[in-house]
Amino acid sequence: MIARLRGTLVEASYTEALVECAGVGYNVNIPLCTFEKLPLPGKEVILQTLLIVREDDMSLYGFATKKELQIFRLLNTVNGIGAKTALNILSSLNIPVFCQAILSGDIKSLKKINGVGPKSAERMIVELRDKI
Repeated sequence: MIARLRGTLVEASYTEALVECAGVGYNVNIPLCTFEKLPLPGKEVILQTLLIVREDDMSLYGFATKKELQIFRLLNTVNGIGAKTALNILSSLNIPVFCQAILSGDIKSLKKINGVGPKSAERMIVELRDKI
């Protein structure tokens, strides 16, 4: 498993970063909160990563902090919340606001996130309240 990347940031967009490590370029899916913390292209970057392997896909997800990675992992444990929705959640709400929404049962705030409906919001609250 690829747990961390340390290399040169080649380029980045709001959703992806290309990091070169020892001559190999890794395309990493990132949330907006990570994009905002990236250095300028050509500078060294360190990302906490999670490699998700499925039958037809291998995707690498990167995060600026261990806390972002931890929340991403928690979100992936919720039935019906996949990696893309988890990235949307991290891109839409900062971690303290997200945690507060879960703890207070704020379905209204969670429903505003692209890809999260009322049932998904309720499921997140029920499944994550004790874990957060």
